[in-house]
Amino acid sequence: MIEQEASKPNLPIFTSKHKWEHLMDDEAFIKVFLADVLEEYIVKQRWYGGKSSKLKYIELSDYFRIQHHEEVYFGLLLEVDFEEAFYHHYFLPIAFVSDENFAKENRILPIKLKNQEGFIIDAMHLESFRKVVYERISSALPVDKTPVQYHKSDSFAFPAYESSRIMGVEQSNTSIIYNDAFILKFFRRIYADKNPDYEMSRFLSDIKEFKHTPPYLGSINIIDSDNTNVTIALMQKMVPNNGDAWEYFLKELQVIYSNIDAKKPAFANFPTINIFERRKISELPTQIIDLIGINLLNKVSLLAQRTAEMHIALGSEFEETAFTPTRFNNDYSVWLKNRLTYQFQNRLNLTENNLHHLEGYSLQLAKEFLANKNIIRKRLVNFDWTKLKGERIRIHGDYHLGQILVQDDDFCILDFEGEPESTIRDRKVKQPPLKDVAGLFRSFHYAIYATIFNNQDSFSTPQETLFEFGELIYKYLVAVFLETYREITQQANLSIGYTNERIYILEYCLLEKAIYELGYELNSRPKWTIIPLKGIANILNA
Repeated sequence: MIEQEASKPNLPIFTSKHKWEHLMDDEAFIKVFLADVLEEYIVKQRWYGGKSSKLKYIELSDYFRIQHHEEVYFGLLLEVDFEEAFYHHYFLPIAFVSDENFAKENRILPIKLKNQEGFIIDAMHLESFRKVVYERISSALPVDKTPVQYHKSDSFAFPAYESSRIMGVEQSNTSIIYNDAFILKFFRRIYADKNPDYEMSRFLSDIKEFKHTPPYLGSINIIDSDNTNVTIALMQKMVPNNGDAWEYFLKELQVIYSNIDAKKPAFANFPTINIFERRKISELPTQIIDLIGINLLNKVSLLAQRTAEMHIALGSEFEETAFTPTRFNNDYSVWLKNRLTYQFQNRLNLTENNLHHLEGYSLQLAKEFLANKNIIRKRLVNFDWTKLKGERIRIHGDYHLGQILVQDDDFCILDFEGEPESTIRDRKVKQPPLKDVAGLFRSFHYAIYATIFNNQDSFSTPQETLFEFGELIYKYLVAVFLETYREITQQANLSIGYTNERIYILEYCLLEKAIYELGYELNSRPKWTIIPLKGIANILNA
């Protein structure tokens, strides 16, 4: 039953004859809560990913209790259906509080229960809930066959609970900091499968003892009514860091460009190389070392080493089938072509519809992209797996500088959820490890151009000259990375193919990545479309 609250006329009050512990048995509550309350609440949340679509209705797919002694919370699995004939699943834990002070900013619904009045709120904002979750994970049994499965690492002894707080503002998940030492990431958008971030993090740190990703500590998975394993949360140790590699590269590149702008060196005086050539740092021309700086070059080489070591760990499993290396085959080829053909057509349509937003060099490159559409489509569909001898493994899948933390003189790799546009099954398809490498190369390219754009008002050097130096710097960063990466993977017998095969896969994956990026830039930052468009042009002209 709904009635109006006199002091807050826009906030409905629900009345139920049930106690909180049995509220989910109240069919009238479920109906009102889903239709009249959650639709309005959920679309305002930062983690809600359907803002560009029209919500049709919300269904309660499943729910479970998170309980400790007399404390009871409910975890809701919500199916959000859209008018465009697709759906998302979200996780929302709810709590009941009788004290209005707990519900000022995060209340979902005021409610009158059988024995008391209060508010339903998002339980994440309640410390008692966060404490219960911590204690359930830290006391988890080695084998849990209940529908709500808490797990902890055998190699870690949890200390007593001290404190907890929600970490900053996140776009798609909600993370909780415990004891200023551990981080528990609650996945808001969920999938009918184990989350790749949980699988990869646990495999790398807990099984393979890979030291350059945050150590896995625990998790929460549930077995839903369809007997499907759904990941709700992942707990890891917080790692000390100096920020992410994206910010580090931007700072280093700004120094490089400031020097170029101040000294005005002649571009013609710098020796160039072909893209994908490999170079040891000791073999680089003096002019290039002076231009880029030995510190950044060493960092690129170290990043290549850590990337190779990650791939070696991911490619060294021969028992757990989800991580067993495999070869290229026709099934993979068909999957890849279908996926990319659809994505490419989407980007063509977006480009055609957004030409009026572009100008100058961006507009020129966009017109070239459209004029070359048949050539690009042919390159995508002509993927010939029969010529490839390397291995496919589970990879990071969304590998870029923002997914890497800088730790003084080292790096830490995180966030293995995969490409946001991809389905959960697509994220788990075994791919050539060089696809991750291509993702990082695209990130190098982005960092170079972002530095130019972010500082264009302070540079007197013509932008075209800065672009020329950018492409030169990019070639040498790639050369140093590839030399180290090839050496480390070769020593460990991770098969990434011979030279021509590596170049073929890199070109293919760089083209794929740049086409993917084009969609984001056209929708969000038309000015930056020059970056993926230039990446596409580079591959076509290589």
